[in-house]
Amino acid sequence: MQGVPDRFDDAFDAAQFRQVAHRPGVELYRAHIVRHSFDPHTHEAYGLGAIESGVERFRYRGSDHLAPPDSLVLMNPDVLHTGHAVTAEGWRYRMIYVEPDAAADIVGEPGWWFDEAVRHDPRRARRITARLDALWHAREPLDFDSQLHALLEEFRDHAKTPRRARAEAPKRFAAVLDCLRARLSERVTLDELAAVAELSPFHFLRQFRAQYHVTPQQMLMALRLHEAKRLLAAGVAPARIAADTGLTDQAHLTRAFQRRYGVTPARYQKQIRG
Repeated sequence: MQGVPDRFDDAFDAAQFRQVAHRPGVELYRAHIVRHSFDPHTHEAYGLGAIESGVERFRYRGSDHLAPPDSLVLMNPDVLHTGHAVTAEGWRYRMIYVEPDAAADIVGEPGWWFDEAVRHDPRRARRITARLDALWHAREPLDFDSQLHALLEEFRDHAKTPRRARAEAPKRFAAVLDCLRARLSERVTLDELAAVAELSPFHFLRQFRAQYHVTPQQMLMALRLHEAKRLLAAGVAPARIAADTGLTDQAHLTRAFQRRYGVTPARYQKQIRG
């Protein structure tokens, strides 16, 4: 892509994704990040993993968090977050992203909710790192699913019960988020979103920021890039994706995608579909 590198600026920065065809709603990720700073982005999935080395700082639900070695990362679906290294050597980590319906099917319990973004638990963090590595290398579907179930069971102790999850999970502005998802390729105005929420425009803006700790525009961009990620995994051409998600052009898609996910769209598509 013209003007956009296929690799990170730092030679030590690297990120990889993996999906398997038989288990939709599950994505594996491993990375070593030294200099790259992730722009605010979201996953319509739980983000669960462990820090192997180094320290990450990230903003999540309006607060800054530090994730040191041997700590767990516990992120709820649809929450914007950032990420950058604190230590000179960067941080090395592994994650799994599991959509809520898939997670409920695997663990037999819907509505998990995590109230801590980081938990220092060295023994469990090392077990989870090992399980994530085994899951990455699993090639037989039965082996993959067995490893997947065992991995999610490691997080059960840190998850709130379904009853508490329903009480604590954000419910406001659901119609606004649905509107944004339905109009990714359009120019949406503040007045239009406020009308969906039945609030005056700037009262809506204040309440939205209080709820999600980001502006509606930041949320829209995060949703656009999440949809771009889904379309890339489905094999859609990047130029078509840029048009369908309201981005200026393919170069804009590439820059925005790499800032949020650490790889270019072309590399992500190759990793997932390869």
